[in-house]
Amino acid sequence: MEQILINLVAGALGGAGSGKALPQFDMGNIGNIIAGLVGGGVLGQIITAVWPSVAASMQSGNFDIGSIVTNVIGGGAGGAILQVIVGVIKNSMSK
Repeated sequence: MEQILINLVAGALGGAGSGKALPQFDMGNIGNIIAGLVGGGVLGQIITAVWPSVAASMQSGNFDIGSIVTNVIGGGAGGAILQVIVGVIKNSMSK
């Protein structure tokens, strides 16, 4: 459960940050955060599935700083990536 929460929070922050850093893809605070939540949750789960040591440490309850950092990076990156993709689609549809 902690893993999913870390991914979602990091994703929301990544989406919000990428929306402000790339104003041409900004969808407003709520849109950026929602896209970030989804992206963080999805990519965070993919990274955990691909990197078994992170999944094992998180599931056993003996998670260390490395597994937390991996989840934060994965969730944040996923949130930022999906926010930019959705922003590009939104911009192309409005033209």
